[in-house]
Amino acid sequence: MPTLTRAAAALLAAATFTALTACSPPEDKQEDAGAGAAASAADLGGMDALVAAAKKEGQLNVIALPPDWANYGEIIKTFGDKYGIKVTSQQPDAGSQDEIDAAKRTKGTDRAPDVFDLGQAVALANTGMYAKYKVATWDDIDDQFKDPDGAWTNDYGGYMAIGYDSAKVPEPKSIDDLLGPAYKGKVALNGDPTTSGAGFSGVLMAAVAKGGSANDIKPGVDFFSQMKKAGNLVPVDPTSATIKSGQTPVVIDWDYTNAAHVNDVPTWKVALLPNVDPVGGFYYQAINADAPHPAAARLWEEFLFSDEGQNLWLAGGARPIRADAMVKAGTIDKAKYDALPKVTGTPVLPTPEQTTQMSDYLAKNWAAAVK
Repeated sequence: MPTLTRAAAALLAAATFTALTACSPPEDKQEDAGAGAAASAADLGGMDALVAAAKKEGQLNVIALPPDWANYGEIIKTFGDKYGIKVTSQQPDAGSQDEIDAAKRTKGTDRAPDVFDLGQAVALANTGMYAKYKVATWDDIDDQFKDPDGAWTNDYGGYMAIGYDSAKVPEPKSIDDLLGPAYKGKVALNGDPTTSGAGFSGVLMAAVAKGGSANDIKPGVDFFSQMKKAGNLVPVDPTSATIKSGQTPVVIDWDYTNAAHVNDVPTWKVALLPNVDPVGGFYYQAINADAPHPAAARLWEEFLFSDEGQNLWLAGGARPIRADAMVKAGTIDKAKYDALPKVTGTPVLPTPEQTTQMSDYLAKNWAAAVK
């Protein structure tokens, strides 16, 4: 995916770190400084040393990770149990921009988020806030899916889909079906597309279905404007609660997130638009450069990109970024991997330049289109 401008970065060698900790009290503050500068586990003396430093911190702050989103509930619990680290999950239903805003607002406090999980547009607009770090499985990830200096790495992804309660609405067989009377007051988009990765990609899905492309998102904005005027678009961010209550019986969101709602509503189904190129995307994983728990933040990344972490995302229906390497190594959960929805057509994966162009258009036109 993206390739950002390469910047020269001097890494803190393990020997230098050891020398500094030996002569610079207090010990706790120096350990934090060393972890905060580490660009790999080797910089701290290896994985065992990283684990020890993270356990000493004893806490990790995550943000905007709903427990039913890509299996994050189980991922958080597994990490916490495995390492004896308390994970504080803040604002689980927040969007990508909310993560950045929270980090700026709480900078310098113990409440600041240690790590980010961001949509492409927000991720690429805030790269100056990330610490450079390369996980042990770095070489398994294609260059197009990571910043060359380690500022961010794509983690998991999927395709945009339409989730719906089959007991309340008919199956949508085309994007235009959502404009019909059967869907009046029933369709929700997961997030404001100017601040949410899922919302952004939902508008792009509509654009592609209406003849647009990653170079032209206008048809998608026009479509949602039509839906709003028809009274079909619900101005509510969908959650498990709104789906259970019937407030949002139709949701435009990632396939893996939509699929999880069958646990909330047994009649919930997921449809990818037929005869339309699927809009795909990967989320961006990054460490807050001002993380209050820098060792735990780095251990979290190591866990997420390990075979165990990647298979946990797969268990949530998401497509882990290391899938190809894990298939080759025989370490992927084959049954769950084979059960992923089959995708036809040519996936639409926006480049950073296309994302910037579309984001600019949305910033200028979205609010007026759906007012």
